[in-house]
Amino acid sequence: MIRISTIFIAICMVLVAASLGLVLYAAVGISGTESAIVALTALTFLILYNAVSMRLRDRSDVGGQIADLSRGTADLARQVAEFGRRLAAMEGRIASSNSTNSDRIQSVVGEINELGGLVRQLASTVSAHEDLLAGAAPGPAAAAVAGPEQEAPIDLIAPFEERQAAAPPPFPAPPAVPPRPAAAVQTHTANAVPAANGRNQTQLLATLRNAIDENRIDIFLQPMVTLPQRKVRFYEAVTRVRDERDQLIAAEDFISIAEASGLIGRIDNMVMLRCVQVLRRLMVRNKDVGVFCNVAASTLGNSTTFAQCLDFLEANRALAPSLVLEFKQSTFRNLGPAETENLAALAQRGFRFSIDHVTDLRIEPRELADRGVRFIKVPATLLLDPRQASTSDIHPSDLSDLLGRFGIDLIAERIEGERAVVDLLDYDVRFGQGFLFAPPRPLRPEGASATGGASPNQAQDTQGPNGSGTQSSGATSSAPPPQRITGNAALARRI
Repeated sequence: MIRISTIFIAICMVLVAASLGLVLYAAVGISGTESAIVALTALTFLILYNAVSMRLRDRSDVGGQIADLSRGTADLARQVAEFGRRLAAMEGRIASSNSTNSDRIQSVVGEINELGGLVRQLASTVSAHEDLLAGAAPGPAAAAVAGPEQEAPIDLIAPFEERQAAAPPPFPAPPAVPPRPAAAVQTHTANAVPAANGRNQTQLLATLRNAIDENRIDIFLQPMVTLPQRKVRFYEAVTRVRDERDQLIAAEDFISIAEASGLIGRIDNMVMLRCVQVLRRLMVRNKDVGVFCNVAASTLGNSTTFAQCLDFLEANRALAPSLVLEFKQSTFRNLGPAETENLAALAQRGFRFSIDHVTDLRIEPRELADRGVRFIKVPATLLLDPRQASTSDIHPSDLSDLLGRFGIDLIAERIEGERAVVDLLDYDVRFGQGFLFAPPRPLRPEGASATGGASPNQAQDTQGPNGSGTQSSGATSSAPPPQRITGNAALARRI
């Protein structure tokens, strides 16, 4: 757009040229044509002068702007160079810090590996010492059961380390007698009343009904410890039934009859109630402890019984992170629509699940994790069986890492020797349970709702159905009490 000053200058130049022409025509007396030519010539010169003067003025203005732009560009380049220098210095510091941290991590990893090797060597030494002690021990002493100290009821308030100091570990079996398999160990009971020993199924069913009506359903607790620290992290509730003579009936002797007669739902309700009571006592001292409560498949599939259990668990929903409901592997493999829906209802309320009675390692961790399973208990003998590497889809040594990717912890159960612990550490197993650490024990009398009056020396349990615990032989021989392991063995048990 042409500026007003330019228009005004043009008008002035025209007026000046016209005035000059008129003056020449009127005063000098030249002709009109000549006056017009002179006027046009004057106008041309004025236009040329104005154009040259404006060009010179614009050049000076543009030169100043270019100088300012050059100074700004130089300043920007200087700032970019400064930022580049600072960025290079920062990258150098980060690289130096990463190198230092990597060296520190490598040194810490080396120390941890060295400590792990020392722990394995120590455990191997302890195992060798136990074998030597077992070889030097007399046969009758090995056959005798542990004394009253081992049979003492468990104290939920005292720390596990104090209870271990008060109760010596089980006496090792002599090498002359081959170790009994887990299935054979589970068939022996202490002061128990098996169905085949003077009781038929009708009598056992009547005893079971009376025990339920008279509230003679007891629970024993067996700890699950971390490996290799052996710190108690969970307890498993093991179910026992007392008859009229206060003799204990093991779980595997009455579970099948209870399921066939429809009494298993009432038993599960009573056990669940007492597990909640025990858990509340435990959490007074330690908020991180948990209790595993076994639930039968028929209870999960019975709508009436499950509705009662669900109402009770809903009322105790605050304990969901610490109360783990345990089912058999066969139960999860044969879930129907009703069982699946009930299981989802429990998971929706925050309860976690565990699988026990594992018979093979064909496990789908993603599917189990989606259903709410957070623990899988596998017998140590099954994990350490070399035949499992060829029959299963994954090597047992990789099972813990595979389950961990889906948030599932592997628990090795039925651990009965130090050698098994050493091998399980190589498999990266984090939790262990078994007679090596502690047998199932009744609660102290002050927990009357959970003990049901069971005397301390009535039973000593190993693992079995409905709680991976059955009673071991309870002979009343006068054999000397088991020897206390001292020295390296005692040190290894504290690690």
